[in-house]
Amino acid sequence: MHTSQKTTNLQQNRIQECSQSFNTNRFFNLLTRPELLSTVEGLLPKHRERTFPPTETLSMFLSQAMNADRSCQNIINELAVQRAIHGLPAHSTYTGGYCKARQRLPTSMVSELTRCTGKLLDKELPSHWRWQGRRVRLIDGTTATMPDTPENQNTYPQQRTQKPGLGFPICRIVGVICLASGGILNAAVGPYKGKGASEQSLLRGLLDTFEADDVVLGDAFYASYFLLAELINRRVDGVFEQLGARKTCTDFRTGQRLGKTDHLITYEKPKKKPAWMTEMDYRTAPDTLTVRELKVGHKILVTTLLSPGETPKQLLKKLYKDRWHVELDLRNIKTTLGMETLSCRTPEMIKKEIWVYFLAYNLIRILMAQSALLADLLPRQLSFKHTLQLWRSWRQQSSLIDDCEGLQVLLMLIAENTVGNRPGRIEPRVIKRRPKPYSLMTKIRAKAREQVKKYGHPKKQK
Repeated sequence: MHTSQKTTNLQQNRIQECSQSFNTNRFFNLLTRPELLSTVEGLLPKHRERTFPPTETLSMFLSQAMNADRSCQNIINELAVQRAIHGLPAHSTYTGGYCKARQRLPTSMVSELTRCTGKLLDKELPSHWRWQGRRVRLIDGTTATMPDTPENQNTYPQQRTQKPGLGFPICRIVGVICLASGGILNAAVGPYKGKGASEQSLLRGLLDTFEADDVVLGDAFYASYFLLAELINRRVDGVFEQLGARKTCTDFRTGQRLGKTDHLITYEKPKKKPAWMTEMDYRTAPDTLTVRELKVGHKILVTTLLSPGETPKQLLKKLYKDRWHVELDLRNIKTTLGMETLSCRTPEMIKKEIWVYFLAYNLIRILMAQSALLADLLPRQLSFKHTLQLWRSWRQQSSLIDDCEGLQVLLMLIAENTVGNRPGRIEPRVIKRRPKPYSLMTKIRAKAREQVKKYGHPKKQK
């Protein structure tokens, strides 16, 4: 028998054995039973009986986020078809009622449930999934665009380089993600520009997500004096790439030598207060910090893990390579799920839509964690897109949802497709497929229409 087939058979046997001792529905209820979203019942607004109660509305909103066709019309059509199949009274395909129900859905309910699912994932992690027995938190920022409406432009202005009417409103998002499970623990959303819009400012509102003994992993943008000081104050360790400006003046001959290109160094508090920081926070920050700088490959890392005996260079080098997972996680949310281009037309709904995508992402991560746990794999070895595709097909078979044996099969299918091990993979940031030969929009749409009426369509570019 082929080696890969033997491995698959062993995983299937393990899942069948372990599923007898695991409460499988503990994970699946969040996905398949909207009425079991009682963990946020206290957040529900007072509501009368409607066609779309809050929990049903959230369930449909989640289905939109997990569907290739994310239109409201599509989800209403699915509901109408399902009711017809099960012999229920016909349901209108008009989307107005559902859209109003989405507006009534509290954003706090969706965001709190996202945090709850992130905590659930974190709580269920076995110790061998963690780094040196410690929880590692990945931090990074990204952006998303949205429809060009006056309301969105007012709250999330477009980039300065774009003329009015030619760009799209854009928001900035900073997230905290668990390295072991890939689940989102918390996030902050703000405008792309303006006061309090930087990633550092948004991250300040997420610091309570970190607990003592956590390890925070981020790129060079986060290796600031004040973030390091705050982490030390909270008894949280950090590992970051060195800031470019400081990297040029790093001298390993200074400070306390720990080894080749490895030393302890004292940072002094910047004399100028950052624009995003309050005067009170600046005054209470310590005047100096002792941190560790080390060179691994072509990168210089700065960390609060000061002991080379407990955390040698090679261990930190391997850990920092794992930072790349946050880039893949954001790609799964933005590209695989489709959050890169949002569809709601008001700022309130934009923030709600973002949190729905985060919740949908966490629910898929719960499936992956359960499958990995039973198949004796790591969640990072499983494919997010593969799991999402399986769930899309699975949820259409409502007769299988409550079937324990069927759930075991789903877990087996998820565990069958593992991602390739490609250490040090590098891909150029270029586009091979050529764009369509159309000019960029340089006038607002109304003027462009008038020009087409008067002169016809411009020739295609060669």
